[in-house]
Amino acid sequence: MSRFLSIIFLCCLPAWLWAGENYRFRVYLKDKGDGGYRVEEPEAYLSKQAIERRTKNNIAVTTADFPISRSYINMLSETGVKPVVESKWFSTVVVESADSTVVGQLQQLSIVDSVKWIWKGNLKVPAEETGEERFVSTDKPQDREYGYAEKQIRMLNGIKLHETGFQGEGMRVAVIDAGFMNADRISAFDSLRLLGTHNIVFPGKSVFVGDDHGTKVLSCLAADIPGVMVGTAPKASYLLLKSEDSDSEYPIEEDYWTAAVEYADSAGVDVISSSLGYFSFDADELSYDQSALDGKTAMISRAASLAADRGILVFCSAGNEGNGDWEKITFPSDAAGIFTVGAIDEDKKKSSFSSVGFTADSRVKPDAVALGTGSCVIGPNGNIRYANGTSFATPILAGMGICLWQSLPWLNNREVISLMNRSSNRYKHPNKEFGYGIPDFYKAYKKERKNGLRSK
Repeated sequence: MSRFLSIIFLCCLPAWLWAGENYRFRVYLKDKGDGGYRVEEPEAYLSKQAIERRTKNNIAVTTADFPISRSYINMLSETGVKPVVESKWFSTVVVESADSTVVGQLQQLSIVDSVKWIWKGNLKVPAEETGEERFVSTDKPQDREYGYAEKQIRMLNGIKLHETGFQGEGMRVAVIDAGFMNADRISAFDSLRLLGTHNIVFPGKSVFVGDDHGTKVLSCLAADIPGVMVGTAPKASYLLLKSEDSDSEYPIEEDYWTAAVEYADSAGVDVISSSLGYFSFDADELSYDQSALDGKTAMISRAASLAADRGILVFCSAGNEGNGDWEKITFPSDAAGIFTVGAIDEDKKKSSFSSVGFTADSRVKPDAVALGTGSCVIGPNGNIRYANGTSFATPILAGMGICLWQSLPWLNNREVISLMNRSSNRYKHPNKEFGYGIPDFYKAYKKERKNGLRSK
């Protein structure tokens, strides 16, 4: 780009970009450079489990799986910016600078296609807690195995599937959320099979501080205190990823989430459960309109579909905009190839807040619904709470999806989605509020198990 064009570009930036804050820009690269990677040697950039998933599902490793070359990252750094997060699937690098005019220098690099500003502000790193306090449940145990959480698993006919011997054992699950405050010190997670953690927003920092949304979400899946709360997949193994900056809302959230999904893919997970969604940002000009709900426009939705293309079963919350001006599902729940979850109450009526479909290109979303009004969760103090949101309906249902896939290992991720839809009570008449309705997981298991054994 010429110096003249760079100056024109900078003059068109919003006036408040010059207000003395730090800025982050998404740099779109023309390619990823030569990092010395080879399709024939995927072990250099993918885990053993990620390679096995691709092999099992006849999914080829391609150059899209190559990381961005370090030489390209270094070229960007030489302009004075700090690389923040990158996407190998989209060939993008987010960079930070206190000087907004650096855009002109970036645009002049031969490796750069274009630049988009996606964030401004000053990140506040959550304080690390050094205490060793344990958070032990003081809730009175009930006579029932699932305790206070029984109604949310019974609604999905999941108890029978558990009793058949499928509680998620051997399944690798990534939970992408805003933070998992105290989850490392809560007794409900003493038996948690933890694969690892990764903080995308604050690299190297703990995921167990700052925000407790993910703690509640994780409890719906993995809590295991018989008589108090048992989650829907208590024996699965979990990778906990923080991708949400809770202090602001900018398009960089899409970059964080994409990086988390790519990390989960490389680590070899089978399933992703995410209770995050976006549509409106702090800068109005960066917000989406509903015509973008086509699964092909938003970066975050495209990333979700790419994860599905790599054999991962992705569960995503529909959003809580049902009684707001937006009303519709949020991104990435419009993505093709994933399973989107809405919310209902204990009377099986739509939760007023639950976002509705369909997508802009008329696909059925949400796919199904689960209890999202008065969901039983574990709070950051280790005790039972009741919470509302598709954020909780999603892991409740996802946990049963994990167990279902464990019971039917010959299926691929898309076949599991089809089976869940076909086992739902509104399958023949889906609508924009319930999708295909409430899945019956034990029914799905019995039907497919019989078909699977018959075909062998």
